[in-house]
Formats: sequence, C-alpha cells, structure tokens
Amino acid sequence: MLIKSAATALVALMSLTGFAGPSAAANAGEDDAGQQAFSFGVIGDIPYGDAEIAKFPARIQDINADSSLDFVAHVGDIKNGSSVCSDEYFEYIRAEFDTFEHPLVYTPGDNEWVDCHRGNNGAYNPLERLAKLREVFFNEPGKTLGKTMPLKTQEDLGLPENVRFTKNRVAFSVVNVQGSNNSLLPWTGIGETSVTPEQQAEVEHRTQAVLEQVRDTFRDATRRNDRAVVLMTQADMFDPSLLAAATANPDSVSGFREIVRTVTEETNRFDGPVYLINGDSHVYAENRPLAEGSPWLTIYGQEAADDLQRITVDGSANATNYVRFTVAANSATGPAALSWEKVPFQE
Repeated sequence: MLIKSAATALVALMSLTGFAGPSAAANAGEDDAGQQAFSFGVIGDIPYGDAEIAKFPARIQDINADSSLDFVAHVGDIKNGSSVCSDEYFEYIRAEFDTFEHPLVYTPGDNEWVDCHRGNNGAYNPLERLAKLREVFFNEPGKTLGKTMPLKTQEDLGLPENVRFTKNRVAFSVVNVQGSNNSLLPWTGIGETSVTPEQQAEVEHRTQAVLEQVRDTFRDATRRNDRAVVLMTQADMFDPSLLAAATANPDSVSGFREIVRTVTEETNRFDGPVYLINGDSHVYAENRPLAEGSPWLTIYGQEAADDLQRITVDGSANATNYVRFTVAANSATGPAALSWEKVPFQE
C-alpha cells in the first residue's frame, strides 16, 4: 500500500483545476514543462551487501516501469560501509546506472569515498577515491546518467557532481555534503589520528562550493518566481541517532554548521517552501528539523526556519521502496505544490 503525504489529495484537486496563475506565462520560456505536473523518484543508500546488489537490477527495472517519472535521483551510498571501494565495483554500479531509462542524478555518498580509508574498505586515500568517482560517474559534466537531461554544474570548481536545474517553477540543487561530519573525521584506517592538511583543504573547498551553489539556487529561484526549492544531499545533518552526541558536543557536527546556516538564511528569505531530501540515516522520515523549538537550533546556533521540510529516504535494509515526489501544475503553490509517497519495489 502506498504511504502518502497528507498533502496528496489537495495537490491532486488543485492539479485538476488547470488554472494558471499570472506568473506562469512569464516563466513559460524558461521551462518546457509549462503547466504540466510531473513526478520524480528518489533512492539512496542502495545497494547494501551481496543480497541487495543481486536485487539492484530488478530495483532499477521497477523504477524504469514507472512512466510517470521525469527523472530519478540517487542521494549517495552505492555500497555499505564495510565493503571494498574498488574500481571494479564502481564500474559495475556505473553499468547498472546506465540501464536507467529516466535521467539519473547521482551525488556521491560517504561510503564510496569518505570512509574508504577503513581497512575493510581497502585502506584507500579518500581523496583518490573521490577523484575516481568523478572519473567513472561524472565523465560528461552537465549531463545526467541514464537518459540525458541537461544540468548546470560546478565543473569549473572541480565538482562536476554538484548540479542544479529547474522544472515547472521548482528549483533543484544537488550538492556533495557527506556523513562522517562532512568528511572531518580522521582517516584512521590509513594511520591518521587527526585531520590532514589535504583533507581540511578538500572540505573547505567543497563546502564553499556548496554554499555558493545553494545561494545561486535561491537567487535564481527568486528571480524566476519559482514556487519551491528542492535541495538534495547524502548527509543527514539532522540524524536523530546523532542528536544526543551532538547535544553533548555540537562540534561533532561542525562540518555542517555553515551549510545549515546558509540553508536557514536562504529559506527564510525565500517566498515559498523548501524541501531537503537526504539519505544517510536509512530510516524514512518527514519533519521540519529547524522549526521553532527544535533541539537542532541550539546545536547549530541557528534561528528557526519553519518553511524547511526534510524528507529522509529509506536505505540499507530498509531500501525496499523508492519515494515518488509529485509536483503539481503551476496553479498550486505553497505546500500544495509538492507531495510524495513511498512506492514498494516488487520484491
């Protein structure tokens, strides 16, 4: 049975009206979708382990069979955290990704580079693995995997995985933000006991690029009078399993602080809802992590951002479904613009 968000019925009703607001015509030239509603699917933290790897081709075919989808996003972690980060595995997943019949947007997860220093991962230098991921999965910057869909990319900054695009007055921004405190944990598997200079430099460069893209996304969304902004990351910056540790020691999530601050500022300036879709913590959730009274406000030292809605997709052993998001026709604004439901895989 599909598990639907509370807004689904309202979205469907508003979509059927066919009424186009005054801003629709002004933006028609920038968006081929025009008045049409559309859907997209999101998965993450899949496939984990041999059994799920064996099922992965069938999972992809289930998604391919959903003709309502305009594109699919994988929010990172193409392997579990205790398996080898080999070239051969990367090439295998790339071959599977190439079987997607929808455009596929992929952002790397920590399991395929950040945590590859671990002995059971092969004791790699994580930065070497990140470079390999970019070579294997982002060899044609500005294009999706699967079916081609054009994207704006930060290739000029060395981050071809950071992409953004707009569709039917909804702005999408996919950025490389990682678990393990955004890659600030020491690479103990290769003998490091503290953050190395090259590690620190990578984190700073990538974080600044993320902040730049987030700001650009909101700036352009405001200019176009977009209805909503959708951000996607691997990292769960509000992971409930980390709440106690982060409350006791806010520095344990210090790698996310600038990003959370920027998302808060931009959300509060933007005249519309903002959605953050992430993986990482493996358990489906939908909540407002920066609403008034949230403990994360104290942890990050932020003001509230009541219009930020977070959706975590199921992963690992829970990755038995994909989440289908539906964007309503142009007449729908506010929370009615976007709804979502979990769609079970066939087996």
